[in-house]
Amino acid sequence: MAAVPFETALAAAGVGAFQKRLIGIFGLVWAADAMQVLAIGFTAPSIAATFGLSVPQALQTGTLFFLGMLIGASLFGRLADRFGRRRVLIATVLIDAVFGLLSAVAPGFGWLLALRFLTGLGVGGTLPVDYAMMAEFLTPDRRGRWLVVLEGFWAVGTVLVALAAWAAQAGGGEDAWRTIFLATGAPALIGLLLRLWVPESPLYLLRTGRGREARAVLERIAHANGRTAPAVELAETREAQPGLAALFSGVLLRRTLLVLVAWLLVSVSYYGVFVWLPARLAGQGFGFVRGHLFLVVLALAQLPGYALAAYGVEQWGRRPTLIGFLVLSAAGCFLYAVTTSAPLVAGSMIVMSFALLGTWGSLYAFTPELYPTTLRATGMGAAGTMARLGGLLAPSAMAPVVASGFGTALAVFAALLLVAAGAVAAIGVETRNVPLA
Repeated sequence: MAAVPFETALAAAGVGAFQKRLIGIFGLVWAADAMQVLAIGFTAPSIAATFGLSVPQALQTGTLFFLGMLIGASLFGRLADRFGRRRVLIATVLIDAVFGLLSAVAPGFGWLLALRFLTGLGVGGTLPVDYAMMAEFLTPDRRGRWLVVLEGFWAVGTVLVALAAWAAQAGGGEDAWRTIFLATGAPALIGLLLRLWVPESPLYLLRTGRGREARAVLERIAHANGRTAPAVELAETREAQPGLAALFSGVLLRRTLLVLVAWLLVSVSYYGVFVWLPARLAGQGFGFVRGHLFLVVLALAQLPGYALAAYGVEQWGRRPTLIGFLVLSAAGCFLYAVTTSAPLVAGSMIVMSFALLGTWGSLYAFTPELYPTTLRATGMGAAGTMARLGGLLAPSAMAPVVASGFGTALAVFAALLLVAAGAVAAIGVETRNVPLA
C-alpha cells in the first residue's frame, strides 16, 4: 500500500465538528488569557487599597505577570516541540488555572506578586502550543481563517473581564480584585477539564515516528466529522529535534528575524495605544476612555476586524492582509492625533481597535505556518516572547515619548507600525494554501 502525504489524509478526514469542538476548547482558554492580561488595569486600584500601596506600586503585579508570560512563551514552546503538544497543553492550563485562582486569596502583596508571576508563566505557555496545535488539525484551505477565529476569542475575554470588573466594583469593598481574579481564573479551570479530551497532534506524531498513533487520531477526526477514514498508510518520517539555534539558521534566519521584529513593534504599539495613551487622555478630560462600558464597545469593534482578517488571509493571502492591516493601523494613529473632541476621540479609538486587532489576527495566522513541525511551537514561543517583551518595554520606553506630546507619541507609533509592515513585506514568503512542512 502506497503511503500518502499527511495533508491528503487530513483532507479525507474533513474539517467539521471535531475542529469546532477544538476551537471552542482553545477559544475558552484564549478568552481566559485575555481576561488575565486585561485584569492588570482593573485590579490595580483595589490592590493598592487593600495593601496600602500607591497604584504604580500595585501595577508591579502586571510587571511580574508579563515577565512570567515572557518566560512561559519561550520555555513551553520549546517543550511542546520536544515532548509533545498535548502534555504541554494540559500543563500550561493547569498552571494558569491553579495560580490564577490562588491569586484571589493571596494573604499579602509579596504572595500576590509571586502568584501573578506563576499565572503569567502558564498564560504565556498557552500561546505557542494552542496555535501550533490548532494549525496542525486544519487543512491548508481552512487554516488561516480558523486561526484568526481563535484569536477572535480575545475580544470575548475583553468583554467578559470588563463586565466582571464592572460588577465587582459596583458591589463595593476594597477587595474587588479578589472577585476579578476569581472570575478570570474560573474559565481556565473549565478549559483544563475540557483539554483532557484533546488528542495529540497527528502531524507531530507522524514527524516523531508514531504513524500508527497518528492514523488513530485521523480516524477519530473522521468519525467526529461523519466521515470514514480511508485505509491508507501515512508517509511517516522520524525527524531529529533541532536546537533552538535552528530558528536562526538557513532559510529560517531571515523570516525569524523579520517576523520577530513585527511581533515586537506591534506589541509596543498596541500597549502604547490602549494602555498609555488612554491614561494621558483621561488626565485631559476624556475619562470615558478608561470606563468599562467603552472597553466593551472597543471589544465589539474588534470583531469586524477579525472577520475581515479571516476573509483576507484566505482570499488575498496572509502577507498582503497583514501588511494592509499594519498600514491601516498606522493611518489610524494619524487620525487619532488630530482628534479634538470626545466623539472624535471615541471614533478614532474604535478605528484603532478594528485595525490593530485585525493585525493581531493576521499575525497569528501567518507565524505558525513559517516553521516546520519540529520548530513550530518553538517559533511561536519566540514570537510570544517578543510580544511580552513589547508589553514590558512599552511603559519604560514609551512613557518619555508620551510625555513629550500626544502628537509625537502617535507619530512614533505610526512609524513603528510602518516599519513592521516593511519587515513583513521583506519576509518574502506567502503561506496561503501551502501544506505544513
